[in-house]
Amino acid sequence: MTAEELIAFEQEVVELFEAKKILCPIHLSGGNEETLIEIFGSVKKSDWVFATYRSHYHALLHGIPRQEVLNAILAGHSMNLCFPHHQFFSSAIVGGCLSIATGVAAGIKRHAKPNRVWCFVGDMASRSGAYHEAAQYAIGHNLPVTFVVEDNGLSCDSPTDVCWGLPHGTEPQRWGYKYKRGFPHVGIGRHVSF
Repeated sequence: MTAEELIAFEQEVVELFEAKKILCPIHLSGGNEETLIEIFGSVKKSDWVFATYRSHYHALLHGIPRQEVLNAILAGHSMNLCFPHHQFFSSAIVGGCLSIATGVAAGIKRHAKPNRVWCFVGDMASRSGAYHEAAQYAIGHNLPVTFVVEDNGLSCDSPTDVCWGLPHGTEPQRWGYKYKRGFPHVGIGRHVSF
């Protein structure tokens, strides 16, 4: 799809919402058409895509037919477009797809499949513990997953930097040390009968 086609799709959703044909919340995209088109140039049809609640463009660019996406939106699923037969899932929960995407990537690796996972999150989710756990696990196990952070500087309508109280990429000052433990995880290291 072209940027113009993506924009036209969202405009149609706007018109349907204004005409009260969509009776649920909608989350529209805009301003990221060219970047998403470029990213999806690397996404294969056989790849899995996990997205956020703002996923109309992602679904269309993954090759899901326009009318199928529109029907799902009309049915009230704008925030959670899920098309298992197209290997596409989205979630309205912040970071909700991170662990699922990582698990799917682990399954792909375990079964030596050729496809991979693409997981899209917002800049607020990219600062969450769920993101860091998923990313570290994926790196540590060399999983076929790419995490894409869509950074618009906002968490809903609040500036993300203000929400967290520090600019993105800033590490808080911390203390740390290493040690070798003197006892096993539990008990004293030998059996005791009571």
